[in-house]
Amino acid sequence: MSLLLELFTEFALLSFVAFGGATALLPELYRVVVENHHWMDATTFAHLYAIAQAAPGPNVLVVTLIGWQVAGLAGALTATLAMCLPMSVVVYLLFGHWDRFKGARWQRAVQLGVAPLAVGLIFSGATLVGQSAGLGVAGWAFVLIVAIFCLRTKFHPLWCILAGAIAGLAGWI
Repeated sequence: MSLLLELFTEFALLSFVAFGGATALLPELYRVVVENHHWMDATTFAHLYAIAQAAPGPNVLVVTLIGWQVAGLAGALTATLAMCLPMSVVVYLLFGHWDRFKGARWQRAVQLGVAPLAVGLIFSGATLVGQSAGLGVAGWAFVLIVAIFCLRTKFHPLWCILAGAIAGLAGWI
């Protein structure tokens, strides 16, 4: 199987479980890209995720960067298309029928089940990135402090990014 076809197949399959966006897929992306195919190491994966988060645009940008790392421009286009196209087609085909089932028990169950699923996937993705980045005790303590700070205040998250940059430059984390 060619590299581009393999890349397309893996990312197309992942697109069907992308509840919560590409960030929610990080553990599975990591497993596929780093552990199964060995297309890159854990540090490169964490760096690509950091670049994708720092850049403006959607979270799916991490998929584009992974594709670029694996197979250049063709890989970037292939991975992005594979992540976006399959589920977009499914949603397009089902969208017209969703209202017809309004109030159905299974529809409410789906809607109630997807939210905690997305939160859990995003949390596991964040944990994976922290592990891949090689955070020590000080780094994990900083993560906990930032999480509590963000949950309890209305400060813009950019202040936390600035604090992290200062702490990193100072060698505290």
